[in-house]
Amino acid sequence: MFRYFAGVAAVLALAAVIFVAVRAHAQDTTLQPGTAAPDFSLPSQDGSPVHLSSYHGKWVVLYFYPKDQTPGCTIEAHNFQRDQAKFTALNAVILGVSLDSVKSHQQWCTKDNLTFKMLADPEHKVVDQYGVKVNNMGIVKFAKRTTFLISPNGVITKVWAVSDVQKHSDEVQAELTAEQHK
Repeated sequence: MFRYFAGVAAVLALAAVIFVAVRAHAQDTTLQPGTAAPDFSLPSQDGSPVHLSSYHGKWVVLYFYPKDQTPGCTIEAHNFQRDQAKFTALNAVILGVSLDSVKSHQQWCTKDNLTFKMLADPEHKVVDQYGVKVNNMGIVKFAKRTTFLISPNGVITKVWAVSDVQKHSDEVQAELTAEQHK
């Protein structure tokens, strides 16, 4: 009887090790610096398609955020909007991406006077392509706040798992300035 339980315990321990390894691998899928940024096409708030490849020769701040018109997302978007001229001076464009619809983006951009491109990815195509985590809250899903800095030749140079929306625009500008002085 003891051998039976010892065997079952060994199998369960092995299963736990495999589960942890598989789960850790599944969680570590975000694209990393040095990786070529995958091209994509998503509709913006005006309904027109935006292709990453059309920004070749410019720096791209590709930021994924959870939900239109929520407090943290509004702070982050307002700060990027506030600093729009600084990013333009650094030869950079800002592209926001969420799982929200074009209509939701239209409403938010109109209400908050956001002029940079907000891209709708309700089918998770680009979110999945870039390995951005998705939080599932029942029937509502949110992209985890993640930002990629993409060089003018299409290579990811920095990735942030954003924790402080208040300082994030400043962090991106500092990194962008440092990258341009390398």
